[in-house]
Parts: sequence; structure tokens; C-alpha cells
Amino acid sequence: MMKMMLDAGHGYSTPGKRSPDGFREYEFNHAVANYAKDFLKQYKDITIYFAHSDQRDVPLIERTNLANHLGVDIYIAIHANAYGSSWNGAEGIETYVYPSRPSEAVALANRIQRNIVIATGRKDRGVKTADFHVLRETNMTAVLIEGGFMTNKEEANLLRSASYQKAVAEAIVKAVAEQYHLQKKENQPESPTAPPTQTSYYRVQVGAFHNKENALSLVKKLKEKGFEAYIPEKTSASNLYQVQAGAFYNKENAQDLVDQLKKIGIESFIHLD
Repeated sequence: MMKMMLDAGHGYSTPGKRSPDGFREYEFNHAVANYAKDFLKQYKDITIYFAHSDQRDVPLIERTNLANHLGVDIYIAIHANAYGSSWNGAEGIETYVYPSRPSEAVALANRIQRNIVIATGRKDRGVKTADFHVLRETNMTAVLIEGGFMTNKEEANLLRSASYQKAVAEAIVKAVAEQYHLQKKENQPESPTAPPTQTSYYRVQVGAFHNKENALSLVKKLKEKGFEAYIPEKTSASNLYQVQAGAFYNKENAQDLVDQLKKIGIESFIHLD
């Protein structure tokens, strides 16, 4: 039986990192931890613990002492980054290990880093070393993840969104499953966010044009702002070039994207097909 501890950095009452418009780091950290726990429940022979609490701010020494006392095998600390206190261009994903660079931790950090970058499309800032308490004082394989910058407008909006939080969580779990050869329980879907029997999607549409060049221009604008825009194939029911920014199984994830687009002055709507 493998034991794993997830640590959502900081707490509701501790500052942590904060976006210039007031979004607190713990909101992202604990959401990712919750989603990761749900993903991990799909696998056999693994017990998941939380180092943090939604009721109080748990001191660092208490977190690492608990992990050591329980004898967990893996400790993953989840954080969001910041550069200064005002909006700026710093961006991307980082994963940290202790400076002694234990080989198992380095291998896990590299897998996590690669999977998060692929899942989110954000800049790859690499695997780094740091003398963080949770890396230094734990007796087991430990890594710390920085899932994006609170001081980057695009990434701050992503950090707020359930779809991004789930993507980071699923990437973490995928890396753990790969490294430790975890086996899924019977009758489990490949992903909790993507049931294989679902055929309809909530699509976020940003525009529709008779002129394809106008549609391509909007796609380019959206991609420059960090959104995965595209033009689906035209159907016989419409002679327009539609511009879409995402397709989701869950309506709440589509609404998150609509809200992100609205914040940068782009109106969009959701339709189900």
C-alpha cells in the first residue's frame, strides 16, 4: 500500500502569494489538492493524506512531522508563484526538489513538470532545487510544484478556473501513476473529467464570420492571449466560420472560460452539441 501526502501550501488566513487584484494562493492550492485526491481514488492500493486544513493554518513543522510520523512514501506540495506584487510578464511552471537531488525525487519532479506543461500549455521553467522546509524536513520523496504566476494576468485568471486546476491535478496524478506503475481499479474511466460515454460538449464560441480571414485573425488574437482557439469544420447547417475557444464535458468549466474571456473584453457564449 502506497501512502501519499498532498500539501496545499499556506492557508486561508496566511498571505502566501496573492494576485494584484486579491486572489489568494490557497484558493488554487487547495482546489488542486482536492481534485488530485479525487483522481487518485481511481487507483488501487494508495492512501491519500492532506498536510493542510481548511479549518486552520497548519504550521510547516506540523505538516512535515505528520508526514514523517505516518511514514508516507511521497510528499507533494502544491503552490502558485509570484514575481513582485504588480502585474508583469513572469510566467510558467516550476517544480522543485531538495539541493541534494535524490534520484527518485528528481525523476518524479521531471515527470510532474513535463505533464503539467503538456496539460496546460504554459511555459516550461524547468525542475529546480531549493532549501524549502517541506523538501528539507521530510524523510520521503518530496517535490514542490509552482503551478503558475499570480502576478501574470493570464495565469492568474487560469489559476482561478476549475478547468485549469483540474488539468494541473490530473497531470500530477498521471506522473505519479507513471512513475510508480499504479493500477486503476476496475470499471474506472480514463479520466473523471471525461466520461467515455459522453458525446455532447459545452462549446465556448467567440465569433462567427463569412470571411475566413476574419476568423483566422480572431484565432490569432486569442492564441496571443494564451487561449487555445480554433475554427471547427463548417457544417451544412451553417455557412459561417465559427471561432471556438474550448469544448468541455462540464458546463462549469465552459463558464470558467467565458468568464476569463470577458475579463479581457471578449464576449463569448456556450452552446451544447
